[in-house]
Order: sequence, then structure tokens, then C-alpha cells
Amino acid sequence: MDKFVRQEGLVAPLDRANVDTDAIIPKQFLKSIKRTGFGPNLFDEWRYLDRGEPDRDNAGRPLNPDFVLNRQRFIGATVMLARENFGCGSSREHAPWALLQFGIQTIIATSFADIFYNNSLKNGLLLIKLDPQIIDKLFSETDANPGYRLAVDLEQQTVTAPSGESYTFDIDQHRKHCMLNGLDDIGLTLAHAGEIKAFEAKHRERQPWLFG
Repeated sequence: MDKFVRQEGLVAPLDRANVDTDAIIPKQFLKSIKRTGFGPNLFDEWRYLDRGEPDRDNAGRPLNPDFVLNRQRFIGATVMLARENFGCGSSREHAPWALLQFGIQTIIATSFADIFYNNSLKNGLLLIKLDPQIIDKLFSETDANPGYRLAVDLEQQTVTAPSGESYTFDIDQHRKHCMLNGLDDIGLTLAHAGEIKAFEAKHRERQPWLFG
């Protein structure tokens, strides 16, 4: 996965609580065995006025003009604001894949569903929990200021508004290390490739009959 160190991005406010994973990426798209191509169908039932299907060309589909990600001022947003319990519902890694492939790199909310939270960090999508009062303030500032951007610094664990006001957030230090260095679970294992090879060589030496 890509390293995440610092990001400054346009903010899109998704002013909804309890956004579930079936809304993030509807169930019909889970048939794919690939890890790519989910971005165009992010929030499919909210973004479009018709029903999307796997392998269907999205070009020309009628867009819902009232949905936040379709509004001109939020095109290209890489930071999303949300309310409590974002990512609830069934477990599916496709949800963070869809968000990342759409271009969202950070989601800031009051709380996240546990499984979605862990799936996201493992795939390089940064989730930040802030107090409800701060979230309310960020929503208000985003609404009042077209082109509103936030600077997210993972190393310093801060979110900084255009005014210069900065908010700190907590993150598990192991997950922070993995994101800063671009290490998913496979990459974390491969970081110990030398030790693994040494163990295998010693194992082969001790029990050669197991290897034919």
C-alpha cells in the first residue's frame, strides 16, 4: 500500500450518521475477485439515480445532483467529514478499497465501526476520531467556505484548519508505523524475509526428510 505521511486536501462533508458498508459499496459489487475498479461505484445507490451493476459502464448514468460528492464544489475531495458510527454493517474490505480508489485518503468522524476501522487502516485509509464539538465546527466551516481544505499530518497526529487551528488525534502506534512506511500485513511479513529464510534453512537442516 502507499505510504501516508502528510496530506492537504479538499473536504467533502457527508452529514449522515450510521453510514453502513452496503451504502459505501453495495452488495452486488462484491462478486468481483479483483481488488480494483470499485471507485466508480462508491456510494452507488446515493450517487446515481439508477441501479448499478458489476461490469456496467458508469458513463452516462444519471447522477443524483443532491448527493454531496456530485456537487461541483466537492469534486476532487480527498478528505471526508462524517458523523458517528461510520462504516457500520457487514464486514467487507471492498468498502475501504472503494473509498481509496475514488480518491478519499482520510475520513474524519466522531466514531467508526470497529471492523471497518481496522480494515481501513490495514489498507492505507486513515480514519481520524475527533470530538463531536470539533466535528460540528469543521462541518460549519466547510459549509461556509467553498474550497475548504484540511492538512492532515500523521507523523504529528494533527489536523490543521485554514485558520491555523490544529486538533490532535489518537492512533495505535503499530498502525501508525505501518501507514507511515506503506506496510500492509503482507508487507509487514516480508520485512522479516531474512529471518524467515534463516528459519527455513535451519528447519531444512534439522529435518531434511520433510523436504524430499
